[in-house]
Amino acid sequence: MHIPDGFIAPQMYVPAYGLAGAMWALAARRLRESFDEDSIPKLAVLSAFCFAAMMLMIPLPGGSSAHASGLAVPAIVFGPWTAFVAVSLVLAMQALLFGNGGITTLPVNALALGLAGATVAWASYRALRNVNENAALFAAGWLSVNCPALILAIALGLQPAIASTADGKPLFFPFGLSVTLPAIMIPHALVGIGEGVLTILIYRAIEKRGWTAS
Repeated sequence: MHIPDGFIAPQMYVPAYGLAGAMWALAARRLRESFDEDSIPKLAVLSAFCFAAMMLMIPLPGGSSAHASGLAVPAIVFGPWTAFVAVSLVLAMQALLFGNGGITTLPVNALALGLAGATVAWASYRALRNVNENAALFAAGWLSVNCPALILAIALGLQPAIASTADGKPLFFPFGLSVTLPAIMIPHALVGIGEGVLTILIYRAIEKRGWTAS
């Protein structure tokens, strides 16, 4: 799901860095105000799980890939701002150390996976947990994959319109929304089922250790 370097035009990733920078600053301030230092080991474990889940790529037709994220669990346990910071660090490490994702695309990936994905996972769990907690956990997991996938599909699909030569040849990613939306969203709808089940299993496992949702 990570977008690598060379696929996103500066017209998108430069302002994305500005927006992501503002969000990172806001998230850091919220963490200083409310984060409990005793929770650091727990967050480290869940961040490591996200790192491992995102490194396991599932090849898709057309040369792209999908992966689990593990994002919903830290979002539910610690809230979306903490999860945003944690996932942003995971994405930065993967880009720098393993070439998974990219530096120019880091803000786009972080805003989609870390901020939007964490927020929708946290909000859906909160909205549904009093109805059926397992359903709430499943929805959080499914949405934590598919909401970022939608954002990244749109980001890629807009590239031909954002940056092209005078004769209309795309300078970066060559395919429009009619290709990116089905190519990304259909597989991730299926991956999201596995992510939903994984979210239930991981949350129940850490629940036994006394880690409660925020």
